[in-house]
Amino acid sequence: MDSRSARKHQAILEAATTVFLNKGYAGTSMDDIAKLAAVSKQTVYKHFADKEKLFAEIVLATTDRIDAMVDLVAAIPADAATLDENLTRLARQFLTALTQPPVIQLRRLIIANADTFPELGAAWYEQGFERVLATLADTFRRLTDQGLLKTPDPVLAAHHFSGLLLWIPVNRAMFHGSAQHTDADLDHYAQGGIRAFLAAYA
Repeated sequence: MDSRSARKHQAILEAATTVFLNKGYAGTSMDDIAKLAAVSKQTVYKHFADKEKLFAEIVLATTDRIDAMVDLVAAIPADAATLDENLTRLARQFLTALTQPPVIQLRRLIIANADTFPELGAAWYEQGFERVLATLADTFRRLTDQGLLKTPDPVLAAHHFSGLLLWIPVNRAMFHGSAQHTDADLDHYAQGGIRAFLAAYA
């Protein structure tokens, strides 16, 4: 793909992301995407065979953003003196990343189309959130082996960790038109979640 074609490809992806998030899958047309991308509809079809394939590429491309979160989780140091601080810092970054309005919008969009595209929803979950959970479980297993945590079931502990952090802000945001939390709220959720987690697993 030459540079001009690559620029058009990227413009189509960016335009499609905006339109899908604003109008939903059913409400989006290839004409809408072409107009926002400032290309012809023929050009859109040259890059993507149909709307479904374009939607799938946009959804699965977002799983690449999980890499940074995976790296953060894997890098938690084995230091008893700073375990609380390190987990709280991770929790706050976790909350910040997963409560961004575009992430919440995408989550709504995927759930809304889960019956239509079940394989796509499953792939997004497995390549994204489940990968973070697996890394959390590996990290908790390592910290348990080093005597800093007590996690007889590290996978369950990973689910508890994420649930303690995300249940309130994500559910609240999912049912409102926009995120209903402040930075102070996220600090409170992070600190409270880690206190509860360590009470169970330290």
